[in-house]
Amino acid sequence: MTFIVIRLVRAILTMVFVVTAVFFASRYSGNPIDIMFPEGLSPEEYAFWESYFGLDKSFFAQYVAYFKGLLEGNFGLSLTEFRPVTVIFAERLPNTITLLASAIVLSVGVGIPLGIYAAANREKTISNVIIAIAFCGYAIPNYILAIFMILLFSFTLHWMPSSGNETWVHFVMPVITLALWLLAWNIRFTRSAMLDVLNEDFIRTARAKGLREIVVVHKHALRNALIPIVSNLGLQVAGFVGWVVLVEAVFALEGIGSLIVRGALLRDFAVLQFGVIVWAAVVIVANLIVDIIYAILDPRVRIGA
Repeated sequence: MTFIVIRLVRAILTMVFVVTAVFFASRYSGNPIDIMFPEGLSPEEYAFWESYFGLDKSFFAQYVAYFKGLLEGNFGLSLTEFRPVTVIFAERLPNTITLLASAIVLSVGVGIPLGIYAAANREKTISNVIIAIAFCGYAIPNYILAIFMILLFSFTLHWMPSSGNETWVHFVMPVITLALWLLAWNIRFTRSAMLDVLNEDFIRTARAKGLREIVVVHKHALRNALIPIVSNLGLQVAGFVGWVVLVEAVFALEGIGSLIVRGALLRDFAVLQFGVIVWAAVVIVANLIVDIIYAILDPRVRIGA
């Protein structure tokens, strides 16, 4: 419990820091009224809209009001749509969650078993093929792969829709595109971690006792190899943020990535702030879960705490 409480406190402090950073960074980017009314306004009209949106106050006064609203569950109104940002994001969040969760499940569910197989059969040709696939996943940028898949499977073979989010078929190519990099990382990192463990003395002792290779690999080696693998998975979720925005843009998925980009371009403070808060919450929760799993796998963490 001490370990979990420490991690929870860290998560809360991190979220407060993120909220503060994005608030002041967005304010220093400029006044959104200049974007909303590019033709210009009279001084009286300009002052009216500044007062209407609360932009006439000091940054610190705005921050205090915004933070008080967060504690009350009020995340603000969009300056461009005049709707609560929670309503706007609720319309698009399911698409992003589907894309992100499917990509993570695919990359972990396929990458870790392939990495284990490549380590346990490192002298076979199939192991070299798996590693070659991993190198391709690292080498090919996601947006290049996305465009290639659209040209091949949509425009040439007519197997898949090139854009939209109406059915599960529309998510096939985006999920594969998003999952490829983490899939490659899981293969290489799992193989490396497994090779390190398979060379340990306790593995040789297990084999000397006559245990079957499948028991040695999956019961003794995998549990110890999972410790560095799990500890780094949370960091990979953070790297997904930028890729999600690119993939949603290429495949025209109506997700929160495009909302955040639009909020930054139009200085729609409420949309930008809430979008960053959502992404930060995803990353923080993912790392918190990883920390808890890490403590379960490694008793030394609990003892240290």
